[in-house]
Amino acid sequence: MTQNQELTKAQKYNFDKLQKKLRRNTGQAIADFNMIEDGDRIMVCLSGGKDSYTMLEMLSSLQRSAPVSFELIAVNLDQKQPGFPEHILPEYLESLGVPYKIVNEDTYSIVKEKVPEGKTTCSLCSRLRRGILYRTAKELGATKIALGHHRDDMLETLFLNMFYGGKMKGMPPKLVSDNGEHVVIRPLAYCREKDIERYTEMKAFPIIPCNLCGSQPNLQRQVIKEMLRDWDKRYPGRIETMFTAMQNVVPSHLADFSLFDFKSIDKDSGAINGGDIAFDKEDLPSSPVSGDGTSEFDPGEKLDILQVN
Repeated sequence: MTQNQELTKAQKYNFDKLQKKLRRNTGQAIADFNMIEDGDRIMVCLSGGKDSYTMLEMLSSLQRSAPVSFELIAVNLDQKQPGFPEHILPEYLESLGVPYKIVNEDTYSIVKEKVPEGKTTCSLCSRLRRGILYRTAKELGATKIALGHHRDDMLETLFLNMFYGGKMKGMPPKLVSDNGEHVVIRPLAYCREKDIERYTEMKAFPIIPCNLCGSQPNLQRQVIKEMLRDWDKRYPGRIETMFTAMQNVVPSHLADFSLFDFKSIDKDSGAINGGDIAFDKEDLPSSPVSGDGTSEFDPGEKLDILQVN
């Protein structure tokens, strides 16, 4: 066997391993939040970016082996930005044999007319896009709307709300749309962005640039993204631990009296969730906690998980 053949074999092994991981994480998120039910018609929002391509691949793969029957229809909103390569998605979807609909709406002109020069267009553009997608879902008879947000998007949103909005609020894997008419799901909720990036490179998806409108990226989100990526490099496992924390909320040890009845606590209430151990010297694992809240590591090892410097 030549060196090139060995490399090809290694690449195939790595690809299969990564694909199985993404598929497993997607399937687990779908099961945990009951995202897909028998007879669902799912509108898969396809932007032409790495996340939505990966989501479509995972859902198509699961569709072939899932114990329930469901339909997929890919939908792309062509907002008429100058230079938008409108042929790419139809050609790609036809090659896969995936049913699709391209929605043509000139929101670009509306945004340019309403937003002053130099101001970010993202907020108005998002509202217009959301309304059009909701309308399209109704026209198609879709029972679910699937978006390509992943685990890192959910963490970024949590920190954005804490740092800039004064709320401990993230991006849920499943919710009802703001107009109250649709169920929105995020099948990639358990998938890491860096895994999606690697998968995209291996699959060579025909990526459509996201900067065609000329708008600046959300600067606050960029700050949070860079902070999390820096933590991930300097402290491997921290991101996994933080995401696990989003699934292990203890209202009795926060300060939201609408979530926990602090007023009724008295000396007869007994210790709640361990009582007051805020000042104790805690034994914390040096590596990430698993999804079930347990650790595989020596509990005697200590780590200040709040240290960022």
